[in-house]
Amino acid sequence: MRKLYSTLILAGLCACLFVLSAGGAARAADPKFPVVVMETSMGNIEVELNAEKAPDTVRNFLRYVEYTFYDGTIFHRVIRGFMIQGGGFTANMQPKNTGPAVRNEAGNGLKNERGTIAMARTSDPHSATSQFFINTVNNTPLNYTAPTQAGYGYTVFGKVVNGMNVVDKIEAVRTTFTDGMSDVPVDPVVIKKIYVK
Repeated sequence: MRKLYSTLILAGLCACLFVLSAGGAARAADPKFPVVVMETSMGNIEVELNAEKAPDTVRNFLRYVEYTFYDGTIFHRVIRGFMIQGGGFTANMQPKNTGPAVRNEAGNGLKNERGTIAMARTSDPHSATSQFFINTVNNTPLNYTAPTQAGYGYTVFGKVVNGMNVVDKIEAVRTTFTDGMSDVPVDPVVIKKIYVK
């Protein structure tokens, strides 16, 4: 009887573990909130993307991830008290060829708050391609206010869920002026690879 009782307990525990792991797998596989891992030379950053609020932007970003575009790129623009930007240059400061621009989705209600990831762009609101930045503070001036040249803002499409300490370490690196660009880390901060968790 004791043996049967132990077997039933073990079976129950296995069933619970199966349910818990299945639930975890379901969350990880949620197409609306996929999580990506950025392996950098200073540590890993995990980012939960929000395809519910920024579907085109997330689709665009994941396309670059799928084709390993980001592997070997760097955080080429780091401004203390503002953000860290990457996803467009190799370690020797060579720009990478990108795909078509994605439409601006900054009016989705997501704000440029500390720990969020957003698309970098030119003065054209709809010019974002591969480059992104992670806000290290609340950057209210970057938020959407109106569908105008000055009011479009920058599209937030996710948030850091693990590794914000790594973001802070990157933000604190020494920077310099090089190749016609300012705020470039003296020692390259390399994005080794980005992949879906």
